[in-house]
Amino acid sequence: MRLSEGKQYLWYASYGSNLNEDRFLCYIKGGSPAGSTRFETGCTNSALPIAESTFIINYPLYFAKEAAGWQSQGVAFIKSNRDEDSVTYSKKYLITTDQFFDVVKQENSGLVFDMDLNEVIEKGSNIFRENAWYGNIIYLGEDDGYPIFTFTAPWDSGNVEVNKPSHSYLATIIKGLKTDYTMEEVFHYLKNKPGITGFFTDEELTRLISDTES
Repeated sequence: MRLSEGKQYLWYASYGSNLNEDRFLCYIKGGSPAGSTRFETGCTNSALPIAESTFIINYPLYFAKEAAGWQSQGVAFIKSNRDEDSVTYSKKYLITTDQFFDVVKQENSGLVFDMDLNEVIEKGSNIFRENAWYGNIIYLGEDDGYPIFTFTAPWDSGNVEVNKPSHSYLATIIKGLKTDYTMEEVFHYLKNKPGITGFFTDEELTRLISDTES
């Protein structure tokens, strides 16, 4: 498919803290999400998403880097190569193309960039900045006539060390997951993810899931 000028909407598929709608809306309306020290500027167009739904991304999830806004601990990325055996839970939001670009900009600390989304559709992905944490936009198919996009790191995941996410960051993800999945499903989904396994005991992860409000 091609994204025409008249088709102003697209799906943004989130897999990290934006699984939590309250956190994602800070990117739309502006504000500081719970557990983070960072203030988001919001989108030029602050209209709410016109639809949302769960979505499975067949790219492996991992946690890495040290995000200053999240206690200088790990945040979520997906590897850049599709893997049909990998299941990454996502929530996708139907937003305008301009809002999507504003979200990507905020995720990359205000980085100004230019990107032709039709080129992303044709290639499957496109790196717009090599040193930007979320400088790689990926096309994931379409739903209801609208293209689905997400973004991740431009680097090879094998060249970055995994890192444990903070409790507040992981709780933000868990809160989003618990709106659609049971506590047991959330536990089994997260427990073996790089950055979780070996960093959280089963007891610690279970307690965090239990204590996090849905």
